[in-house]
Amino acid sequence: MSSEWRQGRLGDFIELKRGYDLPKEKRLNGPYPLVSSSGVSDRHSEAMVRAPGVVTGRYGTIGQVFFVDQDFWPLNTTLYVRDFKGNDPKFISYFLKTLDFFAYSDKAAVPGVNRNHLHEASVSLPGPKTQFEIAACLGALDDRIALLRETNATLEAIAQALFKSWFVDFDPVRARMEGRAPEGMDDATAALFPDSFEESELGLVPKGWPTGRLQDLLILQRGFDLPAASRTEGAYPLIAASGQNGTHDVAMALAPGVVTGRSGVLGKVFLVLEDYWPLNTTLWIKEFKHSTPCYAFELLKRLDFASFNAGSAVPTLNRNHIHGLPYLLPPRDLIRAYEAVAMALHRRALENSHQAQTLATLRDTLLPRLISGQLRLPDAEACIEEAMA
Repeated sequence: MSSEWRQGRLGDFIELKRGYDLPKEKRLNGPYPLVSSSGVSDRHSEAMVRAPGVVTGRYGTIGQVFFVDQDFWPLNTTLYVRDFKGNDPKFISYFLKTLDFFAYSDKAAVPGVNRNHLHEASVSLPGPKTQFEIAACLGALDDRIALLRETNATLEAIAQALFKSWFVDFDPVRARMEGRAPEGMDDATAALFPDSFEESELGLVPKGWPTGRLQDLLILQRGFDLPAASRTEGAYPLIAASGQNGTHDVAMALAPGVVTGRSGVLGKVFLVLEDYWPLNTTLWIKEFKHSTPCYAFELLKRLDFASFNAGSAVPTLNRNHIHGLPYLLPPRDLIRAYEAVAMALHRRALENSHQAQTLATLRDTLLPRLISGQLRLPDAEACIEEAMA
């Protein structure tokens, strides 16, 4: 460790303070984030603390640390840094992530952190210049991860907007009715849309597009049992009703696939671009029939699954209840044209997700070594430069 590192109590370097009460009935929507022990939970018209800020859980959820770059209101379930005592706020946010908050919590059923005990923790910190450099190094990784996630949100929004335009609002049909060329498509794709509407059991639909049932588009199947004791970590994601829940060394369904909740959590829909194992709390599309994966993904996202709950205390979805729903059957060539565009967007998003995970793993590896002085900054910067090349 460099001699530049200073040793002392945490309270010598920062002062932590309990957040402020703000009952829900007194909250007014505004520009300032309300930060709870699990992160930003709401917004308010007033701030109690000037930015930059660092917040961690005091009660309930402990161990997470949040850097806040705008004026904010820390709620009473948190501790926030009232005084940085000349230390770099961003560095302090990273430094606190290396602390074992549970070692300073009580043993109650709902854990709580005593700030006075936390202030007594023995710590070592570098000087301001090194703090700034470490924070900038780790921040570059976080900024890249955030950019990848923002890009993915944009890519997914584009795929969703295109589906809505083509198959819900029928914008290309309306354009052709008005003698205009549909926007953003070639002549061959535009020709797949008619230039008028007709009445159907679903109301006005593009002329010549038949109606049928959901089961004409796709067939849903219950997922497969896999007790926790039988799972072996591997390359294939396990998909539960709430999303990915670990991995396994065997897949039961080939990619691309679409999965939704059958029991417990209803309403979430997942497009899976890797071979996978759909767990028994899910329904997965066994056969796409008249649809394709991206088309089916967007279609199912628009369903109100909660209204089909066949369970009682535990929400449960009966696939037969939704198989019979009336649906429009657009031309297959048009669905395939949508699939070509949407799948390219989703595959790019998957690549971004893999890169973000790689960078997050690197950050989590470098963080404790940089914070403790065990790793030199040039070595860390070289690793980051290679990962982001």
